[in-house]
Amino acid sequence: MFLETRKQIEEALRACTGEEEVDVVDGGEHADFATTIAFALAKTRRKSPVVIAGELAAELKERLAPAGVDVESKGPYINFTVGGTYVQEALKAALEPGFGKLPAHPERVLLEHTSANPNGPLHVGHIRNSILGDTLARVFRKAGYPLEVQYYVNDMGRQIAIVSWGFDNLDIPADEEEKEDHHIARVYVAANRAIEAKPEIKAEIDRRMKLIEEGDPETERMFREVVSHCLDGFKTTMRRLNVVHDRFVWESDFVRNGDMDRIIERIDRMPQAKHEDTLALDLTECGFEKDYVIRRSDGTSVYAARDLAYHTWKGRNFDRIIDVLGADHKLIGAQLQCTLKLLGEKAPEIVNFEFVSLPEGSMSTRAGKFISADELIAEVTNKAFLEVSERRPELPECDRERIARSVALAAVRYDIVKISPEKSTVFDWEQALDFERQSGPYVQYSHARACSILEKAGEFEPAYVFTEEHEVALAKEIARFPAVIDQVVRDLRPHLLAAYARDLADLFNSFYRYVPVLKSEGVTRQSRLTLVKAAQNTLKEALETLGIDAITTM
Repeated sequence: MFLETRKQIEEALRACTGEEEVDVVDGGEHADFATTIAFALAKTRRKSPVVIAGELAAELKERLAPAGVDVESKGPYINFTVGGTYVQEALKAALEPGFGKLPAHPERVLLEHTSANPNGPLHVGHIRNSILGDTLARVFRKAGYPLEVQYYVNDMGRQIAIVSWGFDNLDIPADEEEKEDHHIARVYVAANRAIEAKPEIKAEIDRRMKLIEEGDPETERMFREVVSHCLDGFKTTMRRLNVVHDRFVWESDFVRNGDMDRIIERIDRMPQAKHEDTLALDLTECGFEKDYVIRRSDGTSVYAARDLAYHTWKGRNFDRIIDVLGADHKLIGAQLQCTLKLLGEKAPEIVNFEFVSLPEGSMSTRAGKFISADELIAEVTNKAFLEVSERRPELPECDRERIARSVALAAVRYDIVKISPEKSTVFDWEQALDFERQSGPYVQYSHARACSILEKAGEFEPAYVFTEEHEVALAKEIARFPAVIDQVVRDLRPHLLAAYARDLADLFNSFYRYVPVLKSEGVTRQSRLTLVKAAQNTLKEALETLGIDAITTM
C-alpha cells in the first residue's frame, strides 16, 4: 500500500502542477508523506511558497479524497495523511506469505561479490564484501529481478604462482582436519619467506606466470588444482555465513577463449593508448593522472586486461551489472569504468565499502597475521551458546547449540550490514550479541516474542480496528516494508533494510509494552493479534532477506 499510495500522490501532484519531477518524501512526525514542491514553483508562479502550498493543498484534497488520503498545508509544505482503509489493506497484504515481494522485472542483473584471492582463508574484511553482496542479492530477488550472483576467481595472479611453487618445492602437508584455505595460507606464507631468503626464486615465479598466459596445459592444471583447493575452504566458510553464489567464473577462461586478446587489440588502437615498454591507457580525460597499464614490458598481461574482458562479457549478457569492491579497489574500479565507457561498453555500478576490523588489530595474509572468518564465526558462536544457555538453561544442549548458531549468524551478518558501506566499522562482540540492544539477535528476539504471543493466543479471526497510537504507528511501519526493498535496489544501500528491521522491532516491542494483547477482548483482541501476526510475518521476511534465520524461540 505504501508504494501504491505514494504513486497516487505523485500522480495527483503532476496533474495539479504540470511538473514531471514531484518529490514525495516521508512526512516525519507531522504526516505520512510530504512534498516541498511549492518551493520549486515559487519562481514560475511568482507567489510565495506558503500561498502556493495552500492553493495546491485545496486542489489535492479533492483529488485524493477517494483514496482516503487527507491533505493539508503547513507553511510552505504539503502534508499527506492516510486513513483506516490504508492501514487495513496494508495489514491484509502483510499477513500473506512472501510479503514485500515486488512485481517481476524483466531487467537481468549480474552481481559480483567476494572474489577474494585464493591464497588464504577469508578474513573479516572479505566477509563484509560477502555479506553486503549477499544481502543485495536477496533484496534484488525480493524485488522481483532475475539475478545471477558470480564469484570471479583469480587463478592467474602472482599469488597463485607463489602458492603453486610452494606446493612443488616445500613439504607442507595439511594438518588433520585443517580446512583447505588455511592449508593454502600456510604454504603461501612459507613460500613468501623462502622468496625473501632467496630472491632468485622470483625468476621461477615469473616463468610460471608466463606459462599460464601462454596456455601451458601442465601449468593450467597445477594452478587450477591449487585454486580449487582454496575455493573448497571458501565455500565452507560462506555456507556458514549463509552466503550463496550461482557461478564461479575463472579469470583464465577469458585468456583461453580469446576475449582478453580481443580487448587488448581494441585498446591498442585507441587514441588514448600509450606504446612504450608497456601498453597503457592515458585516462586523464577521466581525471586520472596515473596510466592504466594493460600489458607489461615482457609481453604478459596484467589483471586489468582480463577484468576488462570479463566486464565486456558481463555487459553484453546482462542489463545491469554491479560489483561490490573494497575501498582499496576504488582507483582500479574507477579506471575500469572509464575504460569500458571509452570502449563503448557497459560499465558496472560499483558499491565501494570501507573495512571492518576487530579490536585485536590489523590483518595481513602475507605476513601470516590475520583473523580468519572461521575464527570469528567460531568465537561468536561460542559466546552465543553461553548467552543462550544463561537465558534458557532448561533447553537440551542440542537445541541451545542450534539456537546459538542462528544467533551467531544474526550477530555477524547484521552487525556488518547495519553500517552504510562507505563507513568503516569495528566488529564488537558484546554489542553484536546483545539481545537487548539494536542488534541482529534483538530483531530475532522480537520475532520470537511475536511467535510466542501467537502460540498462546490460539486461533482468531482477523480484524482491523485500530485506535491506539502504538497500534497505528506499528501498522504504518509494517506497510513501509515493500518501499524499503524498492529503495535498497534503487540506491544499492543494504544498510537501509537493517535499519528498517531494527525500527520495526522497536515499534513492535513498544506496542507490546504499552498495549494489552492477550488480556484484551472481542474485536480489540482480534485486531491486536492481527497486528502481531502482521509484525511477525514482516519481521520474518525482513530477517530472511537479510540472510538471517527467523527462529521462533530464543
